[in-house]
Amino acid sequence: MTVDLSPIDENLLAEIANMHGMPKGAFNVRKDGELVERHSSAYIDISTKTDNPGIDIRIADGTKGETVYIPVIVTKSGLKDVVYNTFYVGENCDITIIAGCGIHNDSHDASEHDGIHSFYLGKNSRVRYVEKHYGEGDGSGERILNPTTNVYMEEGSSCEMEMVQLRGVTSTVRDTNAELGANAKLVLTEKLLTHGNQTAISNMKVELKGEGSSVQVISRSVAQDDSVQVFNPLVIGECACRGHVQCDAIIMGNAKVKAIPGIEAASEDAMLVHEAAIGKIAGDQIVKLMTLGLTEEEAEAEILDDFLS
Repeated sequence: MTVDLSPIDENLLAEIANMHGMPKGAFNVRKDGELVERHSSAYIDISTKTDNPGIDIRIADGTKGETVYIPVIVTKSGLKDVVYNTFYVGENCDITIIAGCGIHNDSHDASEHDGIHSFYLGKNSRVRYVEKHYGEGDGSGERILNPTTNVYMEEGSSCEMEMVQLRGVTSTVRDTNAELGANAKLVLTEKLLTHGNQTAISNMKVELKGEGSSVQVISRSVAQDDSVQVFNPLVIGECACRGHVQCDAIIMGNAKVKAIPGIEAASEDAMLVHEAAIGKIAGDQIVKLMTLGLTEEEAEAEILDDFLS
């Protein structure tokens, strides 16, 4: 099935997945709850689920150097779209997965997308996962994104997850859950921007179950105007393992940020650390950039771009 995309559709895909036209290799593009276009490759099979809306992505053992695109766009106001995507990654793979959702809403009715993504990583496989969320439109209708990410990692696997929320998302509740086997390594990086009256809640639960497993959680956020953010990660060490949770946030205007990092050690050999830093942009940073010829607004934008890059 092939559907012509409008300029709005193309802009959303560029924002969330850096797509300009359909990519090569394996991909699945979804719009307003319907399939736009899909392709599998020699080593990556994408098929429609039989029990829930969504897809199964099966990646053969030893697959390396391939990228899978699974972006979703929503342009229909009043739509609540729910999708379940499951990734079965074989052993000894090295792949990249590009996901994300963009919503364009010019109406007064809310538009919502809830994506439930589950990842099963085989032994010694490496996955890089990038998920971007973005909202736009002149309407007063809410643009709601509530993603759930579940990660199950076998021995020796590694996963880098970058989860980014750009501008325009009215509200979001993100739930991330992970279980790590022996010598598995997970790096979770969350980048978040809220403005206006937007709200964003991020809940994380990472269980270090296997000897030598490790996780690094990094949250970098900017809260502007009257927006509210809550960062609520929990790392549980059940064996000889390592965990580090870091929250860095910039507050502007009347925004509020609450960081509730939690660590639980169920083994005397678990090494777990958490830290948080929340505050406004330092005045000397702005002054320094203004000496290079930037206006105060330009200096502030430069600092924010660098912080979230």
